[in-house]
Amino acid sequence: MMRGARGDSLEPLVFAILSGLTPPDVDRALYDDRVEAIPFDEPTDLVALTVETATAKRAYQIAVEYHARGVPTVMGGCHPTLAPDEALGYATSIVVGDAEGIWGEVLKDAAGGALRPVYENRSPALESLPVDRSIINGKRYGPVALVQFGRGCRFSCDFCSVRAFYGSSVRHRSVADVVAEVERVGRRHVFFVDDNIFVDPDRAKELFEALIPLNVRWSCQASLDTAEDGDLLRLMQRSGCGLVTIGFESMIDENLEQMGKAWNRRHGDYGEIVRAYHGHGIMVYGTFVFGYDHDTVQSFDAALDFAIRSKLCLANFNPLCPTPATPLYERLKEEGRLINDPWWLHPDYRYGQSMFRPLRMTAEDLEEGCYRARSRFNTYASILNRSFGRGGNGASANRPGFSLFVNLISRRQIHRKQGRPLGEGDVPDPIYEEGRA
Repeated sequence: MMRGARGDSLEPLVFAILSGLTPPDVDRALYDDRVEAIPFDEPTDLVALTVETATAKRAYQIAVEYHARGVPTVMGGCHPTLAPDEALGYATSIVVGDAEGIWGEVLKDAAGGALRPVYENRSPALESLPVDRSIINGKRYGPVALVQFGRGCRFSCDFCSVRAFYGSSVRHRSVADVVAEVERVGRRHVFFVDDNIFVDPDRAKELFEALIPLNVRWSCQASLDTAEDGDLLRLMQRSGCGLVTIGFESMIDENLEQMGKAWNRRHGDYGEIVRAYHGHGIMVYGTFVFGYDHDTVQSFDAALDFAIRSKLCLANFNPLCPTPATPLYERLKEEGRLINDPWWLHPDYRYGQSMFRPLRMTAEDLEEGCYRARSRFNTYASILNRSFGRGGNGASANRPGFSLFVNLISRRQIHRKQGRPLGEGDVPDPIYEEGRA
C-alpha cells in the first residue's frame, strides 16, 4: 500500500461514527492502511473494513490476511452495498447500507459466534449521530475536521454512486447536533462531507446561521444553483465558508444532457458562477470528468483554460469512472466498452487509466489528456498566479496561504499517484463460496 506524507489523507469519519455506535465496554483500535502499517498479528476478535470501489482490491487482500489468522471480517461502505456478491467472496459479513441501527446487532452476533453473511439497513434516521473522534486522534491526517450534516442527493446523475447507494432518500441530522459536534472538534477548519449540503436550502440556512457565533472556517460540496441566491452567499460568507467544491463536469452541453446534469447550464455561465462566489470571498474547487460521448481530445484544453482563467483554487480533471450499479456502468457494460471489467480488481489497471473506450478518442487519449490537464493546472507558475494574483483566491488575508498549501499537496499527489496499481500485487482468490447470502 502506498502511504502518503503527513497531511495528504483526511480523517476517516466513518470509523469515528462506528466507534460512537460501539458500546463502551468493547475495546477497539483503528489502523488506517493509508498512513500506517496494519499489525495483522495483534490479537483481535473482529475486523471492520470500509470499502470503496477503488480500495476493494486492497480490502480483499487485508481480509485474506485476517482469514488466515481465523479472524472474522465485516465489510461495509459503498462497494459492498453496490457489489454485494463480490464482497461476500472475501468478507465473513457485509453491511448493505448504513451502520446506524444495525452495528449493535453485528457486534452481538459476533460475540456469540453467529455472524450472518448479510446485514441490511438502508435508511436509518440521523437525528442524533454519535461520533467518537478519540479513535482517530493522533494520526497523520490533514488539519481539517470532517463533519456530516446529511446524506443523499436530490439529483440523479448517471455516473454517481451516491444515488445508486441511497436512491431518492435524503436525511439530515439536527442542526443542534451538528453545531455541538463542530464545537467539540475545536478545529479552525471544518469540511462538511455531504454530497450536496444544499439539498434542503432552508435546513442549510438554519445551519449556517447557527455557525456564525462559532467563528470557524468551513468548506463544502455545492450545486451550481446556489450561486443564484445572493442572500445565501452572504450568509455563507458571514458563517465562515471559505471554499466550495462544484461539479462543473463538462463544458459541452450534450455531455451534460447525457449524464443527467443539463440543469448545470440553467443556472448561468460557469464564469459568472465562479465570480459570484469570489465576490463573497469564497474560493471554488472545480471538478471535471472526461470520456462522455461528445468529448474529443480538444475537450481537455477547454476545461483547463476555463479553470486557469477563472482562478479556481483547485481543480480536478478525471477520467469518467464507471462504478458498479450506476446507470453509466450498466450502459457501458451493455455496449461492450468496459476495459478489463471489473477494472478495480484487474492486475493491469493503474491509477489514471481509462476503464472504458470513449467514442471520439482512444482510451490512451483520455488518460493522457487528464494527466496533462492536471499537470498544467498545477505548475508552480499557475499555483502562484491563482493563489496570489488579483481576484479569486486573494480576496482576503488568509486565502492565499490556504490556496498555496492545498495546491502544493495536490501537485504532489498528482505525480505520486499516476500509474500506481490499486493494492499490492494480485487480487486473491475468494475465500467464501458464491451465493451464500
